[in-house]
Amino acid sequence: MCACQRGRQDERIWAVKDLLFDYVKSPSLRHIRDPHSLIKLAQAIVKRIDRGNSIWKKWDGQREILLKSAVDCWIPLEDMRDFLNLMPGPSLTTTDVGQRLKAFEEEEHSYPNEELQAGCLALYEKEKAEGTELPAIVGILRDHIEREEERIRAEQEERYRRASEEDRIAREQRLLSGADCKWTQLQKSQNWYCRTNGRTYRLSPTKDKDKMWNLHRVNSTSDDDEKGAFIGKYQRRGDATKVVAEMAYQPEPKW
Repeated sequence: MCACQRGRQDERIWAVKDLLFDYVKSPSLRHIRDPHSLIKLAQAIVKRIDRGNSIWKKWDGQREILLKSAVDCWIPLEDMRDFLNLMPGPSLTTTDVGQRLKAFEEEEHSYPNEELQAGCLALYEKEKAEGTELPAIVGILRDHIEREEERIRAEQEERYRRASEEDRIAREQRLLSGADCKWTQLQKSQNWYCRTNGRTYRLSPTKDKDKMWNLHRVNSTSDDDEKGAFIGKYQRRGDATKVVAEMAYQPEPKW
């Protein structure tokens, strides 16, 4: 076996050792013996070993680590190529870098967010002009992306909350106006009401441990004014909805 083969073999052995050492650091024997966790460990080992048989011949561990850390960061390919070519290894073209980056994105199912492109490029150019080394810029960009993604998530959640509240208010107004409406929970009420074919129904959560729903036919949406006529007890609200859809168009006694 030649020296380069021994070196590659040793590198792969140490890579596997690192994974095993990290795994057994867990203080929980239950976690160490967990079949799902062992499968994930086996997958990580195979992926690490397969690097030695990679079809990407121009890429060693350090080059791959840097490029992989730059996924989603919108760093110009030409600048990344120039920096990588300062590292030991065969000369890389822009195509080499672009396609390897694309492969990482597909492996990780992680793709750059176009909403963040302008901000990332502006931050990159600012740090580059100040002389910041590219690996450090990658770290700054990742922090920036994490903050921006959290901001975007918070804004989306707020828009969803507002839309949900507006929808709830609209349904509540329909219910109180006497119009047909889907299940609606009035403010501070544990009960849900719906109206179908002009008939009003109430769903109330049971007080026992089975967590089911009691369905009543009522004339009022006031929790205190009327007990109502009991129809049935159901596991899910959807089950009660099916019953209401049939009963609402059948003859019923005068309430």
